Order: sequence, then structure tokens, then C-alpha cells
Amino acid sequence: PEVPFVPEKIETTRFGRFTVNDEDLIHFPKGIPGFETHKKWALAGEDDSPIKWLQSLSDGDVALPVVVPQTVKSNYNARLPEGEIALLETADVADLALLIVLSIPPAAPWDMTANLRAPVVINHKKRIACQVIAQNEEYDVRTPVLSDTMRESMRLKAASETTADAAPGA
Repeated sequence: PEVPFVPEKIETTRFGRFTVNDEDLIHFPKGIPGFETHKKWALAGEDDSPIKWLQSLSDGDVALPVVVPQTVKSNYNARLPEGEIALLETADVADLALLIVLSIPPAAPWDMTANLRAPVVINHKKRIACQVIAQNEEYDVRTPVLSDTMRESMRLKAASETTADAAPGA
């Protein structure tokens, strides 16, 4: 007999008190590289934002920014190792969803990069997931998310705002 699920409440740095229902829970049997002991996660974030957060339920301070890969690379097509995918308990590719982890430097968010080489693969029907190394050698772990023009524009805007804030009488 299955044990009934009790909604979990966790205090998080990013979202404050966070309640996770059964349908929100994502189980990572092997954890995530760097967070192997974190087995339970949930997706959080604003509905209108392309960036979601994979929030650890083991530690309220741990949340990884993620996006659908096509946000960064429109023709993204990761070749996934079959042995890893077996862990997700499905042979139907329609049951799978991919997310990629972003790295966002706090002092320079315009320099954010996406790890196209190691997507998070989720069996959205069974709520099981794992992060795998794609077999695509051309995919980088630090792919710039924004164009050079956009990054430079944001960098200059931030620099001018910092200068304006520091100006006397500002």
C-alpha cells in the first residue's frame, strides 16, 4: 500500500515559505551532480518568466535556475545516453521534458550561461528526473544565453546606473 503524501513545507531563501504538493514533487534518485544527497526537488517561479527554479526540498538555500533548452538554442536536440534514461522508467519520449541549468553571476547577470551539455531530463508522468551528459560534443557547459550586443547593452546600462547612484545629489 502506498503511503499517502503529506504536502511538504520548506522555508526557502528565494521564495519564502514554500508548500509542495505531490504533483509538484520531482524525485531525483541519484540527486544532481554537486547535490547528490538532494533527492526531492520542485519547480518554482513566476508563470510569465521563462526562467524557473529547481528548488531543493532538502535545503531551502539551494535553487537552480533552469529553462527549456529552446530558450537558448532553438534547434537543441540532445542525444541522451540510454543507460541513464532507463532510470526514468519510460520508453516513450513524449513522457520526457528537458530543462537546462543556468549559471547567473550575481554581479553580472547579463553574463549568464547555459549548460547545454548536461540537461535535466524529467519523466513528467512519473515525476522522476536525472541530469545526464548529452553525447553531443558540440554542446558546451557554458553557452552564453544572451547575444553579445544584448550583454554589452546591459553591462553599459548597469555601469551608467552605478555611476549615477554614486554621483553627488543623485
